[in-house]
Amino acid sequence: MDIKSLVRTVPHFPHEGIMFRDVTTLFKDSKGLQETMRLFKERYEAMEIDVIAGVESRGFITGAALAVMLGVGFVPIRKKGKLPAETISVEYELEYGTDVLEIHTDAITKGQKVLVMDDLLATGGTALGAIELVEKLGGEVIEFSVIVDLPELKGIDKLQSKGYKVHKLMDFEGL
Repeated sequence: MDIKSLVRTVPHFPHEGIMFRDVTTLFKDSKGLQETMRLFKERYEAMEIDVIAGVESRGFITGAALAVMLGVGFVPIRKKGKLPAETISVEYELEYGTDVLEIHTDAITKGQKVLVMDDLLATGGTALGAIELVEKLGGEVIEFSVIVDLPELKGIDKLQSKGYKVHKLMDFEGL
C-alpha cells in the first residue's frame, strides 16, 4: 500500500512559503492508518523499549497506538502549560520561530529505554528538544521515529551528528 499518497500537502501553512505535510488524511484512512502502524510495529517489536514518548500532537496518535501494540507505557511531551503536574521544560527552535516543550518530572525513570515519536521531522529542533527532555529525566533514547522526513531541511543529519538514530517511513522532497 502506498501510504505516501494519503498525506496531503497544504501550501503556505502555517506561514507563507511552507508546504505543510498533513498526516491527518493518512490517519482518517483506515487501511492507511493500519499500514502505518503495522510498519512501526514491525520495526520496534523486537527492540527493548520501556516507554514511548509522543510529541504533541500528532506524535500522540502513533505513539499511543504503538505503545498499546507493544504492551509498553506512553508519555506525552507537550507544549508549555498543558500538563497539570510538575514539569521540566526546554525551549527549542522551529523552522519559523521558537517554542517550549514540557514533560512531567515523573514521566520517565532513570535508565528507561525510550522511543520518541512525532509525525514529521523538519529542521530537527522539536526532535532535539524532546530528546533533551527524555535525557534530563535519565531516559535512554533508543530512536526518534517519524512518518515523514523533509530531507532538504536536514533534520536527520542534525540528529545523527549528535549520535541519535532516526527512523522514517517516507521522505517528501520540495518545501
